[in-house]
Amino acid sequence: MGSFLSTFILPIALGAVTLVLLLGLFNMMRGGSPNRSQQLMRWRVILQFVAIVLTMATLFVMGR
Repeated sequence: MGSFLSTFILPIALGAVTLVLLLGLFNMMRGGSPNRSQQLMRWRVILQFVAIVLTMATLFVMGR
């Protein structure tokens, strides 16, 4: 279970955080909608929370 989390799920979660962060930054740099930037940054925070929970779960499972 721990290797599945660390090999597949965790990189997907980190990639999602990175993608949303870059989309938000790109939107701000090109002068896009402020509402869109806010929405993307909210999604980034949610995805970061999920990535942290998955990281802690992976560490917990691998430590057993």
